[in-house]
Amino acid sequence: MKIGFIGAGNMGGAILRGYASTAAEKGHDILVYNRTEATRKALETEFSCVHACSSAEELTEKSDIILLGVKPNMFGELLQQTAPVCTNDKLVVSMAAGISLAYIESFLGSSQPVIRIMPNTPAQVGEAMTSVSRNANVTDEMMASAMEIFSAIGRAEEVPEEQIHCVIGVSGSSPAYTYMYIDALAQAAEANGMEPGKAKVFAAQAVMGAAKMVLENADTTPEQLRINVCSPGGTTIEAVNKLFENGFMDDVKEAFQAAVEKSRIMTK
Repeated sequence: MKIGFIGAGNMGGAILRGYASTAAEKGHDILVYNRTEATRKALETEFSCVHACSSAEELTEKSDIILLGVKPNMFGELLQQTAPVCTNDKLVVSMAAGISLAYIESFLGSSQPVIRIMPNTPAQVGEAMTSVSRNANVTDEMMASAMEIFSAIGRAEEVPEEQIHCVIGVSGSSPAYTYMYIDALAQAAEANGMEPGKAKVFAAQAVMGAAKMVLENADTTPEQLRINVCSPGGTTIEAVNKLFENGFMDDVKEAFQAAVEKSRIMTK
């Protein structure tokens, strides 16, 4: 199988790097086309299974699965260029916010198998959360191949396309909210005398551990996990009460909704 990447920036490059070892083990080839020749050559040098292409059209023609990692404003031009060589036995995968399955079909035809994904930036450290939405032309076999790619960079779940705005709010954009929380904790620790680098590690590790507790205790709600930590009259309940008093959870929900609404406005 040949998996092609058009665009190898932050997200496309993270997925490529995450999948490269799996591709090599399975004897798959990874093709890459990036406007920057230096990036193409660097990836080709870094991974034995990666081969650079000289154009998007060449990559599309040679690939079984084509991942589109270009900016949303470049999609129309790219789809026009590649449509003549994009046959219906190829799976096209888009990772661009605001680009719908219907928009891609309008260029490639209503019979083209197309998947829309929404990963997040923790893909760069192998901890992505990726939603995968397919159109009616994507077979179960194609879907299994796609899920293999995205599972190599973290977790992947199939969701209907109409839920992608929700996905953006809950996982696509939320690393930014989480960084703000970690930053606030670290700043408070520094104000109380902790060395900055150590403050960041303490805050980030606490968040990572709490997230792991949620994932590994599927039958326990986050609310119950919070209650379990709060001893009556203790330090944690004092902090939690202050967060409730200041509307912390409402602020998070409003931020989530702002991302959702912006996603709806952006969608073509």
